[in-house]
Amino acid sequence: MKATFGTNERLKSKKEIELLFSEGKSITQYPLKLMYRKTTFDQPFPALVSVSVSKRNFKKAVDRNRIKRLLREGYRKNKYLVSDNTSHQFSFMFLYVGKEMPDHIRVTSKIKAIVQKFITQEIKTH
Repeated sequence: MKATFGTNERLKSKKEIELLFSEGKSITQYPLKLMYRKTTFDQPFPALVSVSVSKRNFKKAVDRNRIKRLLREGYRKNKYLVSDNTSHQFSFMFLYVGKEMPDHIRVTSKIKAIVQKFITQEIKTH
């Protein structure tokens, strides 16, 4: 599997995002929160992914955009964990709930930890 994160892997559907928040489950690994929901779609990817950073915690758009770039990069590097360990398709939303500006190493390690936590939780339920 290629370690890319193209636009066809992004979760953009407003309807699917609303379902994700109303029916989805969540896992928290401070400073990240992962909302996920089992779904099906026509793409060959294991998950459609979106990222979000609170405007309440980060007033400047520059800071929010930097954190979102870090989150997308962290997922891109670790998405093989999802594809290797599950055969279902999911919708993911990574939320940054911390109040301090993170660095690249911390975000990548936390994304890896939260994805591994997701995998162990999903294997238990199925």
